[in-house]
Amino acid sequence: LKQPFSVCKMAASIEDLLLEISGLEEPLEELRNLKTAVLAIPLNILGEIVSGLRLEVIFSLLNSNDREQTELCVAILMRILQALDPVNLVQNFRAELLSGLKHPDDTVKILAMTQIGRIVEHTEAMTEIVNSQELLKEVIHCIGGEKISVAKEAIKTLSKMAQTKSGLDALFMSNLQKDLKDVMTTDDVIRYRVYELVIEISSVSPVSLGYCANSSFISKLIGELTGDDILVRATAIEMVTTLAHSQHGRQYLAQQGIVDKISNMIIGADSDPFSAFYLPGLVKFFGNLAIMDSPQQICECYPAFVTKVFEMATGQDTTMIGVALDTLGILGSNVEGKQVLQKTGEKFQQVLKRMSQLAKNAATELRVRSLEAIALLLALPAEDQTEDLLGLTESWFSSLSNHPMEMLKGISTQPFPELHCVALKIFTAIACQPWGQKIMIDTPGFVEFIVDRSTGPDKESKDAKFELVKALVNSKSTAEIFGNQHYLRLRTYMREGPYYVTAVSSVMVEGAE
Repeated sequence: LKQPFSVCKMAASIEDLLLEISGLEEPLEELRNLKTAVLAIPLNILGEIVSGLRLEVIFSLLNSNDREQTELCVAILMRILQALDPVNLVQNFRAELLSGLKHPDDTVKILAMTQIGRIVEHTEAMTEIVNSQELLKEVIHCIGGEKISVAKEAIKTLSKMAQTKSGLDALFMSNLQKDLKDVMTTDDVIRYRVYELVIEISSVSPVSLGYCANSSFISKLIGELTGDDILVRATAIEMVTTLAHSQHGRQYLAQQGIVDKISNMIIGADSDPFSAFYLPGLVKFFGNLAIMDSPQQICECYPAFVTKVFEMATGQDTTMIGVALDTLGILGSNVEGKQVLQKTGEKFQQVLKRMSQLAKNAATELRVRSLEAIALLLALPAEDQTEDLLGLTESWFSSLSNHPMEMLKGISTQPFPELHCVALKIFTAIACQPWGQKIMIDTPGFVEFIVDRSTGPDKESKDAKFELVKALVNSKSTAEIFGNQHYLRLRTYMREGPYYVTAVSSVMVEGAE
């Protein structure tokens, strides 16, 4: 196929511009034209055009104090290099990429790393780059860069590289491992960037976790859990929690006794005056474990966790209360978690009463978090609705207050959209449970409140109200409990959608102003 004339013309103009630029002292205008030209040509065609051209002139112009010149060269090279095959890149531009990684300008560093990221994802090109470790060594040094954007790009590139066995071998079975360990000694911040990379790699598969563990990176991180620096300890717990997101990560932590260690840290927190800095992280760690594995298993094996969550929920520290509320919501979001909480008897009843007080009287953010947690605790999908579980959610609802419906309706009519929406979420949680429907129909004016479109004028409120209506319409027991007339009103509301506006007809009266 012949290329359109304009593309051929562009190809010729790129060559001409490169020649012209090489002979100029101040090539800004020509660089602008070149940028326009390379952006106008589709990548596949651009690759054919530039593969034989000499691009040294553009690379050399990166070494300038002129900000605009550097920006133009970065934009031009980003486009041109993107059009080239990764093997071509690594074979013909290795020296230029290395210079780019050492360049004082961060945008040039990121340009080089973006291209190395493409190379390490290509099997053949990857072989070339592994044999020349200087490039990868420089990428590792970029983790220690001042700018977080550069460090993030370096982590991303090395993480991509570690997706293959040859990449893992290069990182952990060669001198590069020493470079990683050397860069860690820079300071706390850089050390944690390396941990971030290690956890990202470990999360991919049991094999990649094996490489990281055998290189002692994981044991080093675990050692930080009980280090002297409280803030470092808090960050270490976050990292370990991320590792626990994968099943093989959780197995490793259990086998190495680290889950026990974190449980003991919760117990020991009572005697540590600085525990407020890291205790929320410990609780979140167990909350994640419970929801990913088995709430019953985690709560029975590590009773200190549940005890601490209840203690935090009924305490005075607002940070701790917030974490406890979120954790209770997570725990109680599935059937097994609900049963675990119910087994604690009176202790959990006290927590429910506290949640209700917070929902009424706390600062807005805590009120919202408390109501969110209550909604998760009360939710019970139709497929889980046994007599026992329905009895459990009903008893929890009754424990909230002497008149829970009035309390929630009061919150839902307050002029705070976030409170209004989350109160509606609780109504939605009980809307598919027969006892919830009975309470609704027995509450005077409640059906009118549901179908009244004037409450909550913002989009979030309309969406929340629509979810409530949908839950009622889709429940098999609503028609019988609400009666046909009310049920049809709800179906009409649902058919009209969340944003329906009733048309108001205006009649002109003769002589009226």
